[in-house]
Amino acid sequence: MSVQQLYAQKKMNASDAVQLVHDGDLIIVPTGVGEPPTLLTALSEQRRSFHDVKVAQILAIRKFGYIDPETVQHVRHVALFYGAATRAGGQAGWIDFIPNYFSEIPSLISRQQMPADVVFSMASPMDAHGYFSLSLGADYTMAAVAKARAVVLEVNPNVPFAYGNCHVHISQVAGLVENSEPVFEVGLPKIGPVQEAIGKYVADLIDDGSTLQIGYGGIPDAVVMQLTHKHDLGIHTEMIGDGILTLLESGAVTNRRKNYWPGKMLATFALGSSKLYKFMDRNPALEIHPVDVTNTPALAGKNDKLMAINATLQIDLLGQCGSESLGHLPYSGTGGQADFVRAANLSQGGKAFIVLPSTAKGDSISRIVPTLSPGTHVSTSKNDINYVVTEFGVAQLRGKSAKQRAAELIGIAHPNFRSELTEQAKRMGVF
Repeated sequence: MSVQQLYAQKKMNASDAVQLVHDGDLIIVPTGVGEPPTLLTALSEQRRSFHDVKVAQILAIRKFGYIDPETVQHVRHVALFYGAATRAGGQAGWIDFIPNYFSEIPSLISRQQMPADVVFSMASPMDAHGYFSLSLGADYTMAAVAKARAVVLEVNPNVPFAYGNCHVHISQVAGLVENSEPVFEVGLPKIGPVQEAIGKYVADLIDDGSTLQIGYGGIPDAVVMQLTHKHDLGIHTEMIGDGILTLLESGAVTNRRKNYWPGKMLATFALGSSKLYKFMDRNPALEIHPVDVTNTPALAGKNDKLMAINATLQIDLLGQCGSESLGHLPYSGTGGQADFVRAANLSQGGKAFIVLPSTAKGDSISRIVPTLSPGTHVSTSKNDINYVVTEFGVAQLRGKSAKQRAAELIGIAHPNFRSELTEQAKRMGVF
């Protein structure tokens, strides 16, 4: 049977495709815009006919109907990372959470520590050889494809066909649904003067020929905007977004001086505009790979001069970063922050930057604190921390004593809080 005949045989409407799900199944959905809206809408509409079905995903973008506290006994969301669509449910307790390092989710699936019964994913159109590209999110989804009883793809002509280990053959697919709506777009975060100041400090510490990992957020993008004059930068990251596209258009990124995957940009998921998605289509300069290729510290750290740029919510005087919760209340997740901090520490000439505004709530609260708020989830440990950057400067902590770290961090705190932090450090016996 030809691949075209297989395609025709497996094509169905979304309502029928959802019937491939069984009670008790866990459905794996890719990161962000890799989520298939037609399939998840159909699942939402039929959710009351299921029992104990779970949907696991990093960073749900849209709040589909199944994300509903009244029907969790039928279909429940299980977050691998919280976003706007799932945060309130996580804080209220009716959305569950699986702690993880992003790089290790594929091994959780392959070792059957985390089930993967069904895959729902967006996909590019099939090529002449019968392959689809999961270009918007290879992440942990490729590991799930290898384990799942049923792989269901939502095929969309607006999804790029990317190169790399992100391809699924028609023979692996149980059902296909077609949708031609534009891929969901995510704009660049807002950048203000605080973000610009932090971005300049970081940019000044990035040399020509460095390889970049850039997290999502206003500060990482502020760094990107101030790197357009650099030369021969490379990209090895988890997320490719429009900020990286800006660097490419400026000529700052060539990937020529990368010593690991030279000449290639590597990412595991995409989050941006239609312009970005078009850029990704059959572009030989870019490869999309599973997250255990992009994020595993021992692999990413093979890049010399790896610069990892990630944000946090709060940091204590020892250097512990609470990047994913507000006290005990979940806010996001570990994601790839710990992966890339450790990777940059392994990299020859690498630098790991944790960035944050010095204050919150109109300068009324210091984000640099004596101890983390009770219950805070530690994302980057005291043993991994290196550079910390606020709008008031740079603190380099790796190799420093507890006393030296406290002095460095107080020096980049907001001036209104430095005396108070110093007194608290003395009461704690740090000074």
